[in-house]
Amino acid sequence: MLSTRTALDRRALITGRVLAAEPVVAPPSGEIASIIVQTRPDQLDHVSAEILALSGCEIHGRDERGKLIVVVDAPNAGALGATMTTISAIPCVHSACLVFHAIDAG
Repeated sequence: MLSTRTALDRRALITGRVLAAEPVVAPPSGEIASIIVQTRPDQLDHVSAEILALSGCEIHGRDERGKLIVVVDAPNAGALGATMTTISAIPCVHSACLVFHAIDAG
């Protein structure tokens, strides 16, 4: 018994399109990150207010020596990067360092 062979496309095989006729759609995801922000101690209140005004930002820790623990919840990596850049550009912020990053696949 002869069967017809169809040429398999490697990309279609890897993404699962060989098994289904409809295209594969990635589930909605979100990104969460923890950032340590260093500022001058006398500017903590000002910098905290600026960060809390940003969408998706929460402050979960504060050190009177000028450190803030910021958690950012963003819809995608681009929005997360833009938020980190905005935090870094706040006057009196010396550094904003990424400490933790996770992707929530829904």
